[in-house]
Amino acid sequence: MNASKRREIFARLKRANPSPTTELKYRTPFELLVSVILSAQATDKSVNKATAELFKVANTPQQIIDLGLRGLKRHIKTIGLYNTKAANILKTCRILVEKHGAQVPDTRADLQALPGVGRKTANVILNTAFGQPTIAVDTHIFRVANRTGLAPGKNVLAVEMKLLKVVPEEYRHDAHHWLILHGRYTCIARKPRCPGCVIYDLCEYRAKVAICHQDTPPPD
Repeated sequence: MNASKRREIFARLKRANPSPTTELKYRTPFELLVSVILSAQATDKSVNKATAELFKVANTPQQIIDLGLRGLKRHIKTIGLYNTKAANILKTCRILVEKHGAQVPDTRADLQALPGVGRKTANVILNTAFGQPTIAVDTHIFRVANRTGLAPGKNVLAVEMKLLKVVPEEYRHDAHHWLILHGRYTCIARKPRCPGCVIYDLCEYRAKVAICHQDTPPPD
């Protein structure tokens, strides 16, 4: 895929959604951090439902610590892997209080030193909370990047590095959100919704669903 085609892809995604953002509901960097940790192998909808109640009673590191492991589990027990996630969130809260003045750090190294925070989660926080042009590659973005030919790679890190190289600078900050939403609602895993895709003619997926135009006469 050439540079002009990539630029047009993001131009169209921007026209369709000028201000993309995460579907996780949060008000502070800490709330976002907790939500992203909880979102691993869970839907944003299920996370939002749990955190809506959790954040009413505890939305700072110290308040989570005061809530305790049992209290935290009670609020997030509907989310998959909640036992591990609760333990990681509590450990993270203690580190934030002891080493960062109860604030979420804005560097990759400090974020990835927190329990339950890997590269993808760190990228989400750096991008969404602190405005850095990072690209967090999840299963949706990995699929879209490979399927369309936008930034093919054998693993998520390879795709991330490729995207950072080929996405035009003016689109880099929002690229993560455009691509994840495109993968979540249009370029879905089993049956991509090609007829409603705004980048259909730019996509290089060989098996994409053909669009039938009713006003086009049949071939002779």
